[in-house]
Amino acid sequence: MGFVIKRVYDPAAASDGYRMLVDRLWPRGVSKERAELDAWNTDVAPSPELRTEWHHEPERFDEFAAQYRGELDESDAARALVALGDEHDRVTLLFGARDEQVNHAVVLLEWLRQHGAPVERID
Repeated sequence: MGFVIKRVYDPAAASDGYRMLVDRLWPRGVSKERAELDAWNTDVAPSPELRTEWHHEPERFDEFAAQYRGELDESDAARALVALGDEHDRVTLLFGARDEQVNHAVVLLEWLRQHGAPVERID
């Protein structure tokens, strides 16, 4: 098993395991009950400055991803997230972005893989 990513707007499933929102802002239109979260970790989300600078412009994704990986490399919360994978069979990292391919959770999942965390790709 391992880490997976999923939109927070998609229905929760028993197979999700431990559900963690990894956005800095609460997603619009989702109640806390509907989200069915185990945790909300704002500390592994991109900094407000980086998020604002990128503004979800797909043509700037590579630049954003490089800067975000730099933030993750300096983050105690990101290192703690790697360890969380040892505590749970599956950790589903939830994000609110519309684009399922161009978002910070994709970068976070790849960063986790590069740092030894088990990662699953579910398409």
